Amino acid sequence: MKLAVVGTGYVGLVSGTCFAELGNTVICVDKIDEKVEMLKRGEIPIYEPGLKELVVSNQEKGRLTFSTDLAAAVAASDIILIAVGTPAAEDGSANMSYVYAVAEEIGEALDSSYKVVVNKSTVPVGTAEKVEEIIKEKNENAQVDVCSVPEFLREGSAVKDTFNPDRIVIGTSSKKAEEMLVALHKPLTEEIVVTDVRSSEMIKYASNAFLATKISFINEIANICDAYGADVKAVARGMGLDNRIGPKFLNAGLGYGGSCFPKDTKAIIHLAQSAGYTPELLQAVEGVNERQSFRIIEHVKGIFGTELIGLKACILGLAFKPETDDIRDAPALKIIDQLLEMGMAVKAYDPIAVENTKKVLGDRVEYGANVEETLEGTDVMILVTEWDEFVKLDPEMIKNKLNRAIVVDGRNVYEPKAMREAGFIYHGIGR
Repeated sequence: MKLAVVGTGYVGLVSGTCFAELGNTVICVDKIDEKVEMLKRGEIPIYEPGLKELVVSNQEKGRLTFSTDLAAAVAASDIILIAVGTPAAEDGSANMSYVYAVAEEIGEALDSSYKVVVNKSTVPVGTAEKVEEIIKEKNENAQVDVCSVPEFLREGSAVKDTFNPDRIVIGTSSKKAEEMLVALHKPLTEEIVVTDVRSSEMIKYASNAFLATKISFINEIANICDAYGADVKAVARGMGLDNRIGPKFLNAGLGYGGSCFPKDTKAIIHLAQSAGYTPELLQAVEGVNERQSFRIIEHVKGIFGTELIGLKACILGLAFKPETDDIRDAPALKIIDQLLEMGMAVKAYDPIAVENTKKVLGDRVEYGANVEETLEGTDVMILVTEWDEFVKLDPEMIKNKLNRAIVVDGRNVYEPKAMREAGFIYHGIGR
């Protein structure tokens, strides 16, 4: 099939590249000239394992091209995927200006031939109808069906997730569009759910809100475990073996961050409130998550007291999760801000996300070139992101580099008994 993908962020670039790998002809469109030229050279503006190789390979095979010309891409394609950002507005709602601007351009570019327009962006319920309305305002003769096919990609494993989806959700009321979209996605999985457009749009929000709820739930349990001396890892294991619950997303720690869960939880709360409903559970989920990052601060105070001036903390991990350079809503930023406010100096290291962090924190923080250098001369190691290289650190090396053998483990990757037997003052979350 011939596809145009509008937007070359995580969703657009990964989706477009993977569809090209499946043998489709794909034009990825972005309005930023520098970004398009970079992609043409095979330079990837985001960190995503395996993506660069696929981009280069499919460009060489002529299946994947990059352009700033949306009108030409629309004319050359059967299916147009909208994959632009829907960031949170100040009131928590999704900012739809980018989606609607693209809809206007698509409407202006359409001729009399039939096209399927697909919202891949995470959008409020009713967006497909609004997009179709905008397109037909620009071109009343447009032969178009606007559908919803939400993405369920995880940063750091987006390529793998694209090729191995749990399910594909297609929202449409058009049999013709359904047949085209099923054919496009069938090489990926037989698990294709076809539903009405509004339900499809809600499935994305409901899925992310449920996972956010599971994370906040286990973090709440971890905080209670701290109060009573229980081990949340044992609790989570015992819970997760119940097949009604399952083990995934029961890792207690510092809460969720990134570009999806915080934004989408706020958006569904706003959607509910706009309809006159108070989503008390989801508001509580958000509240727990907002507070969870600061559990680290409570542990630091419990070790050193409230007088922290003159002490230096080593922060390992700046990205919101491993295998990405994304620091949006990353717990590390909140923790560092709080430590600095209390008078501590901070040294920080991340395998990928240092440059992005510098854009936010500047020289308020000292950055190490590697783990050993970052640990050197600090008073406490605080693990914030569970990169594999941090999980496998040698305890003796840590002890030799630190001024004091103190570890605060925000992701519960180390065994408390082993760390304490090795001579550390060790604090986990709920352990």
